Amino acid sequence: MQHSQLHSRRPAEKKTRKFSARDAARFALSDVFRGGAYASQAIGRQLNAQFFKPEDRRLATSIFYLAAENRLQIEYLLRNFLEGEQDPVVEDILHIATAQLLYMNRVPDHAAVDEAVKQVRAAKREGLTGLVNAVLHGVIRARDENQLRLPDRAEDFEGFLSVQYSYAPNLVRRLIAAYGPEEAEKIVSCPPFARQVVRLNRMKTGEEDFENYLTSRDVSFARGIVPGAYRCPSSGDLTRLDGFRDGYFSLQGESSMLAALAVEPRRGMNVLDACAAPGGKAALIAETMSDVGRVYAWDIHAHRVDLIRAAKRRMFLDSLRPAVRDARKPYPDFDLLMDAVLVDAPCSGLGVVGDKPDIKYRLSDKSIEELIPLQAEILENCANFVRVGGLLVYSTCTLLPEENQGQVRAFLEKHPEFRPEENVEYLPEALRPHVQEGMLQILPHRDDLEGFFIARMRRVRA
Repeated sequence: MQHSQLHSRRPAEKKTRKFSARDAARFALSDVFRGGAYASQAIGRQLNAQFFKPEDRRLATSIFYLAAENRLQIEYLLRNFLEGEQDPVVEDILHIATAQLLYMNRVPDHAAVDEAVKQVRAAKREGLTGLVNAVLHGVIRARDENQLRLPDRAEDFEGFLSVQYSYAPNLVRRLIAAYGPEEAEKIVSCPPFARQVVRLNRMKTGEEDFENYLTSRDVSFARGIVPGAYRCPSSGDLTRLDGFRDGYFSLQGESSMLAALAVEPRRGMNVLDACAAPGGKAALIAETMSDVGRVYAWDIHAHRVDLIRAAKRRMFLDSLRPAVRDARKPYPDFDLLMDAVLVDAPCSGLGVVGDKPDIKYRLSDKSIEELIPLQAEILENCANFVRVGGLLVYSTCTLLPEENQGQVRAFLEKHPEFRPEENVEYLPEALRPHVQEGMLQILPHRDDLEGFFIARMRRVRA
């Protein structure tokens, strides 16, 4: 379903009842799984299109993410009460209601059921209200009688992991093959991080002043593992604060920050961030260089380069040089000139499913296999830009070895002019023991960070 079609239905429904938090969650869910939107964008679009009280924004966001994160489990359980293909609108309403019944203790059962029935009526599916009511009461009975059955763990371990944690079966198989059954279960069972991470701009403020600022804005926080990072509750839109608008802080995950710091930014350097959008890593590099030097920030898509330009303006970074460029193509004017090149390659994203739960269902084996030659092509080309003695950093936000260690080892076999960089001083102490051959795989369940891969290679000759 296209976004325009999705939104065009809303006015007809608004005539009969006020557009509610549950409606926002339902439309966002449809936008993701039928329209192809990204999760954070889908729910943000719905919430920003209406005026919602803060508590209603939180309710809509919670319902949406619980329904999205547990989609396969909900589908599996609803099959006990439904036969055949269902009306897509009714199916989305059932998913929203079931998420409340199973995962939200503070929502009364009657409220979830009654609102679902109202949604069906508002969507002009009056004849299906009885079905929805019966199915949801069936879910309640099965829940209360402990009769919600999943695949048998002993007989079908892959099926159990897939349904219990809502990961597509092909991804479960890949993770088991890469990490073994025990570690794979730890990976898929790791809950999403209920936090936002903000990074202060050291060019504008220090830690004490910034912490006082957060306190003055009633934002609770804890210091992160990366210097300058603060972990804040996931509720509340921190980009609405004046400090964000004025460039005193940015929102950026700590693992992403580490990928930027892996280039060892220093004043006066020439650095290329080859796949830079939306610009968080490039901005951090420029800030760490005290905005002295040049940070070239490329992306192949013009609309994504606009995001980098917006970050440049907001942070007042003169050294940041955004440009629409294809990192697979040669640019002789850059050959052997960069002190460091960061290739944060397009990847399957399995390390950040907490932010993008739809990744767990969308990734086919074919889509993963298509990424691997693309990653290799970008890495191969961008290596040409690194000067002798300079650093080449390859990073992804995925957990699959074929996109990570496999890519780096294949590259190093072809390029003896590069060697693994063993220096780990850029990393927090807790992560240093996990570096092997200059490569770090960050695992969410082990490291309490977004899943990320960072490899550092130094050019030793031309």
